[in-house]
Amino acid sequence: MNAIDQPALHEEIPLQSQDGHACTLIARIPAGASSALLWVPALGVAARHYLPFADTLAAKGMAVFVHEWRGNGSSSLRAGRRTDWGYRELLGTDLPLSHQALRNRLPGMPHRIGGHSLGGQLAACHAGQVPDDFAALWLVGSGTPYWRTFPAPRGYALPFFYQFAPWLARACGALPGRRLGFGGDEARGLIRDWARVGLSGRYRAAGWPVDLEAGMRRVRAPLRGVLFDDDWLAPESSLRALMAKLPDAPAHVTVLDHARLGARADHFAWMKQPQAVVDALLA
Repeated sequence: MNAIDQPALHEEIPLQSQDGHACTLIARIPAGASSALLWVPALGVAARHYLPFADTLAAKGMAVFVHEWRGNGSSSLRAGRRTDWGYRELLGTDLPLSHQALRNRLPGMPHRIGGHSLGGQLAACHAGQVPDDFAALWLVGSGTPYWRTFPAPRGYALPFFYQFAPWLARACGALPGRRLGFGGDEARGLIRDWARVGLSGRYRAAGWPVDLEAGMRRVRAPLRGVLFDDDWLAPESSLRALMAKLPDAPAHVTVLDHARLGARADHFAWMKQPQAVVDALLA
């Protein structure tokens, strides 16, 4: 049995930030790993749901560290009237903490970063803060939420939602995403920051004096995107618009249909059958 055929080591790395937030970084580390990936989930999706994806990559010799969203899964916090956060905490505190844990556990090998949906957007923003740290950027079912990048007529309706969602989050103390069928129960600040991008097309973290747009322009690592042909949440036009923010990153996009994926080619079905996505990312 060679090293890659051996079962991957399953690790749960406890993390605690200076502001008191605690969570667990899930890792799959194969024997003889040749590279590592920091993976950022979609909005409202707990890290554990990406274990089939992590296992499939680990079988190819890549170690995978699955970040946990503040407010989901193993996170010690839940969004509410007394507990709020936004991109400032996610990008300024949480992602750097997971990134440092990966560095500490597997130094001296190529590191990639990637994510699904909003996770891909924040992965790109984080890569822009440390552009020399990553050998590649992977985006799956991802793209800017900017309304002008979505095909008509759906794109015309998005500005109304980008105004309604922050209002509802303020009124309820948190966005009741589980009841809406959009994300989880999300913090007011996060929804405010996300909606601002949807309306303006520019990434910014309220209260954090960092130019995220300038950071992304510094990324030169190869970018690989995977999309699904029945996924209205991430049309190719929105991914292309996000990729345009990283003009010096050589980019390649694969669009998977039902036949290639072996499942419905929508925003989430691939997570249970990730082989085609892994093949496209590693191609």
